[in-house]
Amino acid sequence: MPSILVILGWRLFFYTNEGNEPIHIHCRKGEMECKYWLDRLSFDIEEAFSFHMSEKDKRQIRKIIYEHFEYIESQWDDFQRSRQQ
Repeated sequence: MPSILVILGWRLFFYTNEGNEPIHIHCRKGEMECKYWLDRLSFDIEEAFSFHMSEKDKRQIRKIIYEHFEYIESQWDDFQRSRQQ
């Protein structure tokens, strides 16, 4: 589970065993956890799931993902390339 960002207590990471799923990011802070799909073409995100999160928590993590969207994309691409070697 490589972590790519730690911001405001949130750890953003990828799982190594998820097969060929489209680009997405997992996020965890304390007991809260979520997963968001990233749409490269429309620069948008969609919640896949969330646990133990308030609306305020969801807004905060969405903002973090949007602010670091391109970085997450580049880390995803690097991560996928490293898995193919």
